[in-house]
Amino acid sequence: MTRPDPKQVKVMTDVAGVPQDAEVAARIANSIGPAFDGFAPVAGTLPIDLEPASFLLVQNAKVSK
Repeated sequence: MTRPDPKQVKVMTDVAGVPQDAEVAARIANSIGPAFDGFAPVAGTLPIDLEPASFLLVQNAKVSK
């Protein structure tokens, strides 16, 4: 996943049921952006990557082989 912009953060907070205004969404995007930048070199190479929900899929795929 790439660094989220304020529009993406706004959509995610709306979907999660905690709507925020544009100013708060911009602050959230600026706060979490460095974490995404830090993981950019290894994104897509980790078994869990940035989505922990896929962990079970990875583990089940390894077991079934």
